[in-house]
Amino acid sequence: MIHLHAGVCVRSLSKDSECNRCELICPTGAIIVADNPLPSINFSACVGCGACDAVCPNEALKLDDFNPTDFFFDFVEDEDNLISCKKNVPCIAALSVEHLISVSVLKKTIVLDMGHCDGCEIAHKCKPQILENYEEATYLLEAMENEAVIKLENICFTKEEEKESTRRDFLRNINLNTVAKTKHSFELEVKKASDELVEHTLQKTDIALLRQKKIPEKRKIFFTAIKRVEKPSQYHIVDATEVSFTSAKLMDMESCTACQMCYRVCPTGALSSDIKNSKIDFDPFLCIKCNICHDVCESNAITLSPSYNVQEFFEPKVQNLISFRVVRCDECNVVFSTNNNDTLCYRCKAEDEEARELWGIIDDV
Repeated sequence: MIHLHAGVCVRSLSKDSECNRCELICPTGAIIVADNPLPSINFSACVGCGACDAVCPNEALKLDDFNPTDFFFDFVEDEDNLISCKKNVPCIAALSVEHLISVSVLKKTIVLDMGHCDGCEIAHKCKPQILENYEEATYLLEAMENEAVIKLENICFTKEEEKESTRRDFLRNINLNTVAKTKHSFELEVKKASDELVEHTLQKTDIALLRQKKIPEKRKIFFTAIKRVEKPSQYHIVDATEVSFTSAKLMDMESCTACQMCYRVCPTGALSSDIKNSKIDFDPFLCIKCNICHDVCESNAITLSPSYNVQEFFEPKVQNLISFRVVRCDECNVVFSTNNNDTLCYRCKAEDEEARELWGIIDDV
């Protein structure tokens, strides 16, 4: 069963967010992103494939019975190199590109068992995603000059079927001694039985998370793995459209209004400033390509670079995108940052424009 952690969903950071990756990948239509800021989930329709968790840039969605981080450490220690939906993952689509690269560079060779896809009812969405992840991971491994190999094979792995407990068995086994332990599980069963969309809202605990800058676990795993491999003979430049989980950014100095929104909403701190708000710095190490900074930029000053340097995987460096003038407002004496010759802060400028409108004063064009 999937759970949404509203406080880390990028859609909670701004009403302008256009992120709907979970909705697009869901093979059963269990996740809906409509007029509500946060995704709604039909728990009865959810099949627990975990594909939404893998594509979520900030890991806001979690399965209650599968954790990709736990899988990573268990798989690296395992002598076997097979990844199969009948062995160790709910679906291969539950693993992101970062996970695939991380396990492959440490295991040298991994095998993705595609043998069950053709007869799977969710393959119409999950199989293309698996192939897309495979192609991206292979492309980046080649650019990194890494000899790790990811194979696609129709192995059709099977294991002894364990007796599945039915919901009737679940209810029959509840007694006074186990009520406390099974209460949470019972509530989940009720959710699964309800065939309706459950809307999510921000609670007080979620609002507190909005101010935190946190790196997703899959990014930590990725760089932990990269640190353990040999650097390439040269750092190659790759097509940025082929990289789904991080980016390089460009800033149009003339268009930027120094509104500060991009780095304030950035969930990981990839975009940042100093105490004076005199600049915008960018750290590709922390970027999760959630696009929230682009969604909130009204002037479209911040854009994605068409290329990406693999050097950022091995030697990430903080880049300065733009610097601002820090001046005092002629009207209220407040210190503010600006990208032009403004002498009034944004608040006083807005009040001045409102006053001119009320007075009927129209500036000459």
